[in-house]
Amino acid sequence: MLIGPDHLRLLALIDRHGSLSAAAAVLGVTPAAVTQQVARAERDCAAPLVRRGPRGASLTAAGAALATHGHVIDRETRQANEEVAALLGRLSLRLRIGAFQAAALHLLPPSLTALRHRHPDADLSVIDITSEQGMPAVAAGQLDVAVIAAWDAPPVPPPHVRAHPLLTDPMVVVLPDDHRLAAHHPTDAPLRLEQLRDEAWVTIRAGHAARAQFDRASAAAGFTPKVRFETESYDVAQALVATGIGVALVSRLALTNTAGTTHRELAPPTLHRRLYAATLTDTALTPLVGAFLRLLDDVARDVSGTWETPPPGFGTTHLGPATGN
Repeated sequence: MLIGPDHLRLLALIDRHGSLSAAAAVLGVTPAAVTQQVARAERDCAAPLVRRGPRGASLTAAGAALATHGHVIDRETRQANEEVAALLGRLSLRLRIGAFQAAALHLLPPSLTALRHRHPDADLSVIDITSEQGMPAVAAGQLDVAVIAAWDAPPVPPPHVRAHPLLTDPMVVVLPDDHRLAAHHPTDAPLRLEQLRDEAWVTIRAGHAARAQFDRASAAAGFTPKVRFETESYDVAQALVATGIGVALVSRLALTNTAGTTHRELAPPTLHRRLYAATLTDTALTPLVGAFLRLLDDVARDVSGTWETPPPGFGTTHLGPATGN
């Protein structure tokens, strides 16, 4: 005798509702389909399971024995549907965001404010992350969106994760405001990196992608920088520059305009980092992801509106496919 869970549940529904048509309505099928299923179950069991009469249907002793197990299956099926419906309801309102410091300060607040106006019931959370942590956290289901930065090559997403380009963030030279180059170069006059060959430098700590980019650029400019201080924070770097002890390369997004400092653009070849929003490839269960990406893209456009035009091949739209603050 072979009888599957679908037939067991069908017998339980006939037992509960007392008719084939009522069982068919619960299952969303036609009464004829239920009749065929009952006939198949009776063939499999080699015994009559359902009595048909003018007032409906009832179960034979064999059908009633099987329906006992079918009631368990039906109860578990209904509970599973209710739990999934509740979960999908929560997921439709959930948005877990991770971002590195500069993005959290300059990109997230206006994006989140707009999102809350449009979706006041949204269940939002934000955590600080490093860029290296972003994509693995999205892939592991710990975050819905991660805003990350890459300094040279585009990030390589793990399976089922997508990197949406946001903006190109140029690096600028931060100088003490009484520096000789600040005095002799107008604010709109870019500096060549080789003009800073004899300076003391405040840099990002060795081992970070930003530092590797700086080391390569200074070598290409023909000098080995005199690194006086290392830090993991562009904020700290700018505070140290304000004391007059050195100069620094800082991302435009991370500029704090600290008192006692000024900044100049870099002459070509320019340096930059690129910002991305990492999400799962399939965000059907978390619709707020798409809404947030559109808002984030609008904010990125506003923020970078006065910056240099992004290099060819890198847009500021979500429709195409490191560390620092």
